[in-house]
Amino acid sequence: MASRPAAPAVPAASAPPAAPSTPRPAGLSTLALHGGRTGAAGHADSDGATTGATPDLLRAPVVSPLVQSVTFAQPVGTGDGLLYTRYANTPNAEIVQRRLALLEGAEAALVLASGMGATSCAMLALLRPGDHLVSSAWIYGGTQKLLTEELAPLGIATTFVEPTQSREWRRAIRPNTRALFIESPVNPTTRVLDLRPLSQLAAEAGIALVIDSTFASPVNFRPIAHGADVVIHSATKYLNGHHDVLCGVVLGSTAFVEEVRRKMMVWGQAPDPFACWLLERGLKTLDVRVRRQNENALALARWCEAHPAFARVHYPGLASHPDHALATATLDGYGGILAVELVGGGAAADRMLRRLRVITHATSLGGVDTLACEPRYTSHAHLTSEARAAIGIPDGFVRLSIGIETVEDLVADLAQALD
Repeated sequence: MASRPAAPAVPAASAPPAAPSTPRPAGLSTLALHGGRTGAAGHADSDGATTGATPDLLRAPVVSPLVQSVTFAQPVGTGDGLLYTRYANTPNAEIVQRRLALLEGAEAALVLASGMGATSCAMLALLRPGDHLVSSAWIYGGTQKLLTEELAPLGIATTFVEPTQSREWRRAIRPNTRALFIESPVNPTTRVLDLRPLSQLAAEAGIALVIDSTFASPVNFRPIAHGADVVIHSATKYLNGHHDVLCGVVLGSTAFVEEVRRKMMVWGQAPDPFACWLLERGLKTLDVRVRRQNENALALARWCEAHPAFARVHYPGLASHPDHALATATLDGYGGILAVELVGGGAAADRMLRRLRVITHATSLGGVDTLACEPRYTSHAHLTSEARAAIGIPDGFVRLSIGIETVEDLVADLAQALD
């Protein structure tokens, strides 16, 4: 696995540590809890650290208040300071956006009404009629439909490439290409892509590298540190983590995020304040949730690989995974998603799913509850069986989003469902 910074040594009790000349950067869990909060003077703390027990902070709530108001009083004679929910600049949106930017190491972040809303507005901010996009062929089914059925009629062309073939990316670039788009880890096959050659290619061509990093979360991977220009999340998934809010996030430069905001306002993709409040609530446990999901998924993947009911198990933490070495070198955790192919195909998958008792048969992923679904009926239902098989999703393929349950209970549930 990619190494994390070593914890600082604890000084002896008899020698109190001297105050550092510059504050130590806050850790990921601290950022997830406190990043973006404002100090007593009303200024956002850049690194998520608290500013001390001033009188104002002593009266401040530990949990951010929910401010459900759509509109706010503003000064007369100026448009400055206008707060309106459709602009995503109201209190609950602002604090969670600052926190997300800190977690991903981005200049700015914008929360939108859904993951697809985030992807759509990011693409509309990047591309104009006559422009061209080069995309990985291994992407979420909804994103593929956006590119082929919605953007294509607007005069925005997309070329899909096999993402592990660097030459295909280079050959696909045209004079009017504006961006490269990837998803990693890939939904639902868990393939892991190498950003390094793509970031170099994008820099050479003067275009943007955009990544949907939903499956990783900033706990396992921070794409901007690896050369990405724009990061997209379905925040419904790991960032919120409780299956109770629908929202998305776009992160990047301040200028680009402001362009996305303009698209969001016109296309009606602003988030509700309560969704932003729930997202901030979910972020507080992001680090501990994802670490537990990483552990559970690895244990369950190893058990599945040894079971004769499964023809193949897809999980980056297994040595049998085609991208195991890359995942080990670049990720801080292998993730909470695994996929299995059942001996017996679709009929065997349906039988197993009907018999599950702890694991829920449901769409979505990334939450505290373990979910199972068949992509042939959900994300990739628009493709034929042959087309799905060509991208590694044969009938009998089941995606498992592993939660935080006791892993022995998950193993027992799968075992009884396969008896």
